[in-house]
Amino acid sequence: MSVTDLPILGMLRTRMQWHQTRQKLLAENVANADLPGFKPRDLASPDLGRSGPVLSQPQGATTSSSLAVTNVSHIAPGGGPDGPGADPRRVKDFEIRPNGNGVNLEEEMMKAGDNQADYQLAASLYQKSLDTIKIAIGKR
Repeated sequence: MSVTDLPILGMLRTRMQWHQTRQKLLAENVANADLPGFKPRDLASPDLGRSGPVLSQPQGATTSSSLAVTNVSHIAPGGGPDGPGADPRRVKDFEIRPNGNGVNLEEEMMKAGDNQADYQLAASLYQKSLDTIKIAIGKR
């Protein structure tokens, strides 16, 4: 078994990849803040048992799927009103502007700051885990 195959390192890598993907979506939301009809998107928190992040559908979008769940660890089709992977705790407390745009810049910038801090924490934990492994095997 490789050192990089340890579960804790895999979970931290998944978390960092999730934060990178979320940062791209938050930047897209901010970049399209003046685009008529644009609906902001966000990622649901990763389930560390899965392999990667799940993109939530734009708010108000409906999804129809004829897929069947063949394994209990699969995502259920439909996934609720906001699509598969949507965060059910996400509060829709912003107003849609007359042009149909639903981006609240203050909210998006707060999310981006929190996301950056969480990424730095995960990266720091990853580095400390590697340092601990090096100490354990006598390489340091």
